[in-house]
Amino acid sequence: MRRRTVGSAAALAALALTLTACGGSDEPAGDAGGEETSTGGGETIRIGIKFDQPGLGFKDGDDYTGFDVDIARAVAEKLGYGEDQIEFVESPSKQRENLLQTGQVDMIFATYSITDERKESVAFAGPYFVAGQDLLVAADDDSISGPEDLEGKNLCSVTGSTSAQRIKDEYAAGTNLLEQPSYAECVTALTSGAVDAVTTDDIILAGLAAQPANEGKVKVVGNPFSEENYGVGLPQDNERCEDINTAITELIEDGTWQQILDDNVGVSGYQANEELNPPEVQACA
Repeated sequence: MRRRTVGSAAALAALALTLTACGGSDEPAGDAGGEETSTGGGETIRIGIKFDQPGLGFKDGDDYTGFDVDIARAVAEKLGYGEDQIEFVESPSKQRENLLQTGQVDMIFATYSITDERKESVAFAGPYFVAGQDLLVAADDDSISGPEDLEGKNLCSVTGSTSAQRIKDEYAAGTNLLEQPSYAECVTALTSGAVDAVTTDDIILAGLAAQPANEGKVKVVGNPFSEENYGVGLPQDNERCEDINTAITELIEDGTWQQILDDNVGVSGYQANEELNPPEVQACA
């Protein structure tokens, strides 16, 4: 990856000033201040993440932590960006496509499942993780080993999520559903005994279980019953996909991927589905 030298940059800056003073520039006012976001060597790279998912994407003051965040940092480094060149941008699920299409972010690492429908409006690199819907239960509860065991039990998920309803429709019609504004509140309901289980993607549950307040109190069942390929969301006209796939592959092969996973959710006891992880990246389309 080509990097501009300090000397040449200074020379170009001096030339630009000279042209401006002489009125020789044809560039519209304001264009010269745009940020470079080409692969490597640019001023900044804007990466969309979640701000409210402990263990995956979480903002605490000026600190950003989680599996998605650390994978994003490692990929950005391989693309030629230093830590001080990364700008993290909050990317709620419902806003991800718009953020990419309007150029507010350059890429998104935010539990962003690759689907054919989404591919109609954005592109994807990866996947960098394969998640699956699972259950979080009390640490001493051995009565629930899968969704079929929820018959007559209380299950919590986030308002608007389809995961809990899927269990009721496909596995246990007698499940009693409780909706909460956030998964953190679902875990509170679980530890207080108000519900018997919480459901969403397994790594999201592991991130919740790894939080100090929940450590040793809850566990991921470890019997996923869906497949969600988390990809790196990109604008459709991007030129980065192949480089990102190469970076992800290198992180997997050199052990960095596993270390990042262990560092962020290992304390929960969670083990990623070994049949699907580490993942194999898909060809860029």
